[in-house]
Amino acid sequence: MAVTTKNLPQLYRFCFLMTGDAAKAQTAFQDTVRDAATRTDADEPPPDRLWFFREARERCIAVTEEGIQAEPGLLEEAEISPDAAAQIATLTPEQLAVWISAAPEPQRSAMALFYLDEFTLPELLSLLDMKAGELSDLVCSGRRQFQSWLDSTTAYYGGEAHHAG
Repeated sequence: MAVTTKNLPQLYRFCFLMTGDAAKAQTAFQDTVRDAATRTDADEPPPDRLWFFREARERCIAVTEEGIQAEPGLLEEAEISPDAAAQIATLTPEQLAVWISAAPEPQRSAMALFYLDEFTLPELLSLLDMKAGELSDLVCSGRRQFQSWLDSTTAYYGGEAHHAG
């Protein structure tokens, strides 16, 4: 199954989460869609929707290679809060993208795909070319690091979030 118009917003969101920058995301997204169109014109259409995300991932990594990336293991971790979903709901898409895009590879890709909530576990493993234990370690560590960042960025009080200043 190829990417349909309903999948395109998710493909762009993925690019945005990976790059943290609208212009870079747009470049990676458009280049991926353009490549798919070229392949289709040559009677070699992309085999499935995962192809689009694999290609976009490679483009996002390439377009951000010059950017500053976090060093693995330097971010503080915190236990996942029962209020994590409410804390995340207070973030702008830009805040989420900036945080995810700053993670080192392959954690950045794992977190971007995880927060899209679009793929099954076998699809995630295929997209990232890793084993379940590796993915679990990356996502668990990333979520704890994200929770630490959320705790320092937002304060959640009984249904109302207050951004720390």
